[in-house]
Amino acid sequence: MNSQLKRGTLELCALSAVSRADCYGYELVNRISKCMEITEGTIYPLMKRLKESGLIESYIVESPEGPPRKYYKITQSGKEELQRLSEEWFEFTASVSELLKGEYEDDSGK
Repeated sequence: MNSQLKRGTLELCALSAVSRADCYGYELVNRISKCMEITEGTIYPLMKRLKESGLIESYIVESPEGPPRKYYKITQSGKEELQRLSEEWFEFTASVSELLKGEYEDDSGK
């Protein structure tokens, strides 16, 4: 996937994944990687920005398999932002699909 497309949709994908269930960073990377290739180095700066914006919260959970894990949880503001971004996404993709299929008329009515 084009890196600019990926960059533009990553926030939406992260909020969507976290809205379904709290998760830690590596788990989040695995969830998102099912539809687009990303790395842990990409997700952590994004999660920091989302946390600073109040869209997610984090908490620590002890792990029986190693060090404690930082889990991410969506906030009410995050749910509202996810709803807004989702609506924009569906409107945008529908418009682009129509354009690609040639379903828009040009100015001459053709």
